[in-house]
Amino acid sequence: MSSPASLAVLFTCAALWLLLAAQERGLRRGRLLFAGSAEARAPLWAGSLWRRMRGRLRREWLCLPVAGVIAVLGSSVLPLLAGVLAIPLLGRRLRAAAQARERLRRTDAVIAMCGSVAGELRAGRQPGEALLAAGRGAGALGGAEAAVLAAARFGGDVPEALRRAAREPGAVGLVGVAACWRVSVDGGAGLATGLDGLEGALRAERDQRADLRAELAGARSTVLVLALLPIGGLLLGTALGADPLWTLLHTPAGLCCLLAGGVLEGAGIFWAGRIVRAGEDE
Repeated sequence: MSSPASLAVLFTCAALWLLLAAQERGLRRGRLLFAGSAEARAPLWAGSLWRRMRGRLRREWLCLPVAGVIAVLGSSVLPLLAGVLAIPLLGRRLRAAAQARERLRRTDAVIAMCGSVAGELRAGRQPGEALLAAGRGAGALGGAEAAVLAAARFGGDVPEALRRAAREPGAVGLVGVAACWRVSVDGGAGLATGLDGLEGALRAERDQRADLRAELAGARSTVLVLALLPIGGLLLGTALGADPLWTLLHTPAGLCCLLAGGVLEGAGIFWAGRIVRAGEDE
């Protein structure tokens, strides 16, 4: 292993150690604030090592040890630099995926809340009581849950509170709930009937989007295969004894091929991902 690669791996390990130490001190300060509780009396080393590291380190930081291993195998600091650059990109992708899952979860919660409110109304409860019973802790109202439940409890403007709650990602169905509420109050129409119809419409739209995502699964697989093809080529070259890492990282022609291939690979993944996202948004 060359000296620059050794120093790079050493600095990587030191950075990870300092990050873990800083978060350990933060945990100790938090435990001091809650001294006397059962959790505070528990030892810091309790639990498995994987759970501790998973709670302290974000998944995108795994790029560093992977890049460190490649840097050692290739005797170059370039993979480590690429791993550092990949951290914000992977973090952005992971956050976008988490936000998409949160939108789907809130959409399901809104659908379930419509059915629950309709069931409470048929059981004889008043609209405000039904919303209080079905909306508390359901997850459909998000950060506006307190405002909506307060309006339902104290006779406030429930439709306006629901429209504000609909600004949360994935909660657009609450606009329909607000409209049903307004029509039932102003025109005397049955709120339970309107919520049943809204629940059916939201459920059908959700199922349609689920079918579309299933149809686009093949395109997503193509993007994944496109991303993994260079790794497969490197492994194949290594199996044939060609030592592609050394050629790519230590020769002028290899560095030019690495740069051109990286640019083309990134452009291809971006373009294919954009096509998939455009299909999902239709």
